[in-house]
Amino acid sequence: MSKTVVITGANRGIGFAFASLYQQRGDNVIALCRHSSEPLNALGVAIISGVDIATTTGLEKMVQELAGIEIDILINNAGILRDETLSDFNNQTITEQFLVNALAPINVCQKLQSNLTAGSKIGLITSRMGSIADNGSGGRYGYRMSKAALNAAGVSLAKDLMVRAIPVGIYHPGYVQTDMVNHSGDIPASEAASRLIALMDNLTMTNTGVFYHSNGEVLPW
Repeated sequence: MSKTVVITGANRGIGFAFASLYQQRGDNVIALCRHSSEPLNALGVAIISGVDIATTTGLEKMVQELAGIEIDILINNAGILRDETLSDFNNQTITEQFLVNALAPINVCQKLQSNLTAGSKIGLITSRMGSIADNGSGGRYGYRMSKAALNAAGVSLAKDLMVRAIPVGIYHPGYVQTDMVNHSGDIPASEAASRLIALMDNLTMTNTGVFYHSNGEVLPW
């Protein structure tokens, strides 16, 4: 049976790979993005553009466009990466990453609660750079802090949604070849998305709130 899959940040990178793979499976894909792209337009999925999930107006448009639609899989993929060091610090970019990477995904889940039913699934695309125990190189203050905050929020979300039987997956995709890292990653976006879809397929109330690498490894907080 086909499922309705909503994906944020679906115009490129991992988000587009998600949309493409779910569409190939025969699922009903709804792609959310600020601006669409030619590849996304050609995919033949439903597109809701003009949705900046870090803004009130963007969230309101999302809610209006998805009114009455039952969501089976909600993938919070949209995110940004900036680079700060101790000698080149920037409060503005750190705040920007918190808004997009940590607060926006939880706002999306909160705003779409009425679209979710028992058995619906939520995926949060985070990063092992949000792992405090795994930090071996320092730097990237805004990205690390925002992803650590998303991880913490994801655990709370998983606990709060247990009563509704809605599991939450917290996923590190790997070092993926996307625009975010100037395609310097070692995993193609399609491979990362395929691995994550497999994890989502196996997401249940028994492994809700667990921090997984796309290869199936459980990552430390």
